[in-house]
Amino acid sequence: MARAIATVALGGALGAGLMLLAPTAAPPGAGSAQASAQQDALALFSTVFEKVNAAYVEPPDDDKLVKSAINSMLASLDPHSNYFDPKTLKDFQQSMKGEEFGGLGLEVMQEGDHVRVVSPIDETPAARAGMLSGDLIIGIDDAPVKGMTLKDAVDKMRGKANTPVRLTIQRGPDKAERQVTIVREIIHVRSVRFRRESDDLGYIRITQFNQETYDGLKAAFDKLKTDGGAPVKGYILDLRNNPGGLLNQSIEVVNAFVDKGDIVSTRGRYAEQSQTYSARAGLDLSGGKPTVVLINGGSASASEIVSGAMQDLKRATLIGTRSFGKGSVQTILPLGDNGAVKLTTARYYTPSGRSIQAKGIEPDIKVLEDVPDELKGKVDTKGEASLLGHLKNGDDEKTGSEAYVPPDQAKDKQLLAAIALLHGAKADATSAN
Repeated sequence: MARAIATVALGGALGAGLMLLAPTAAPPGAGSAQASAQQDALALFSTVFEKVNAAYVEPPDDDKLVKSAINSMLASLDPHSNYFDPKTLKDFQQSMKGEEFGGLGLEVMQEGDHVRVVSPIDETPAARAGMLSGDLIIGIDDAPVKGMTLKDAVDKMRGKANTPVRLTIQRGPDKAERQVTIVREIIHVRSVRFRRESDDLGYIRITQFNQETYDGLKAAFDKLKTDGGAPVKGYILDLRNNPGGLLNQSIEVVNAFVDKGDIVSTRGRYAEQSQTYSARAGLDLSGGKPTVVLINGGSASASEIVSGAMQDLKRATLIGTRSFGKGSVQTILPLGDNGAVKLTTARYYTPSGRSIQAKGIEPDIKVLEDVPDELKGKVDTKGEASLLGHLKNGDDEKTGSEAYVPPDQAKDKQLLAAIALLHGAKADATSAN
């Protein structure tokens, strides 16, 4: 599977995984044997490149050859390393700022010859059209996706607002095929949404972790405390179908609920790349109020950092289904005027030292939603462990889990369980699929 993740809504290549923005850093010096092997590999590439230029039936596009080689090289590493050309890098940087883009509202990743939906984004054309996590996109405006790069597919799906795009998708294990026409919109993905639940609870949903997330969370706390309603007795933090985003924002979100303790640690190839991030005193915005975190099979990376820390620090009860299991860190390595490389550079660990890579986080209370008959078996995510080329993590890797969230809040069993728990009732847990 070739491998990257993009956000069609944002018109760029937003990693659904954890993003650690950093300048290029040179690794410790390689040994002479390794350096010699690298030189031999580069010499082979140069020889093949020269032969293609000299003998191919038509004059090749050198830039295309090099970029294809780079993409293939990175795709061979793991599902989350890829190349950003200058335009894609600009789109990514804008998306992390929460700026507006034209598109559909889909988080997607390349899987084999097709494009897999990671999750539709709340209140976007894709969500309203009924797109689901796990849908396989096999055609765009009657053009087969097979043979396209992820960037090619994303470029075809995004475009001017008020213009339609027709997607051919396969859904569920039976691969039932259907066509969905979606009209593009200018989309500003609002990272944080909030409301009152049962008058005395604060409900906060984070859809992705971008540069606006902590500010949005702080505004939510401020508004919930001063809106004239009953005193807030507890909080529900909804991270379901949140594919992740920026590392620093996930740390700030945890720190908004805790005043002390380690939040996450990262361990790279070399000892000097390892780092531990801890809470800073005086930044708890929650007042220590009881908290429930909702997760499911679509909760990945930064979402798992937050939920794992809240669980290990005994700060929240987790309700839902097992998370996606993306436990790696990607670093943006600038290439000057040539864009950047998004490269997996470390694994991350929860405060207790757990690696959730290809395993996910098990909720404290497992609650399954009532999935409509027509969607049964079609709304489960495959999880990190099912991605070809994923970083291995022992023999007890786990596949994905249910990622369905009912559109009717009155039928949302996970949300209702959270409300009941915060009101002092015992939440009912159901067995896993």
